[in-house]
Amino acid sequence: MAMDIRDINSMNYESFLDVFGNVVEKCPVIVAAIWSRCPFLSVSDMESSIAEFIDSLPQSGKEGILRCHPDLAGRDLLSGKVTAESQGEQRQAGLASLSPGEMERMKQLNSHYKNKFGFPFVICARMSNKAQIFQELSVRVNNPPSQELLKGIEEVKKICHLRIQAIVSTSTQPTKL
Repeated sequence: MAMDIRDINSMNYESFLDVFGNVVEKCPVIVAAIWSRCPFLSVSDMESSIAEFIDSLPQSGKEGILRCHPDLAGRDLLSGKVTAESQGEQRQAGLASLSPGEMERMKQLNSHYKNKFGFPFVICARMSNKAQIFQELSVRVNNPPSQELLKGIEEVKKICHLRIQAIVSTSTQPTKL
């Protein structure tokens, strides 16, 4: 049974955090902060609250959100040290089965990107495949820092949207008597 807005609005703080705490990768503080805005009018309203909170952060806060993301196809993915959500998203995009040459290229691109911007490359892997990810990384590494910060945050919002949709559409709520 899918979760609806009444189910979400009836959650206490701990339940809300347990269910939605990783919709923004390793940033449960964002979900904790927006819980006080309950009741939400809709799931879209909840998503908008998250986006507004992120947009209200100073540059350093936005950079911090991006730093919480793992390197794509990095050591942490291969060793299973990324969140379950990130692991599934990267696998779906084909990043868990790169050839040795692709792995080396991704490692070099990730390193160059991180050295330039100070945070890892973030893209909504569920909306991409490995060829698109390589292409985007190759192009975006040439962006100015201010543009790349905005682009990274927009990708975070896409990831958040898809994670919320997955939670809401696949959740099973106990039957109320």
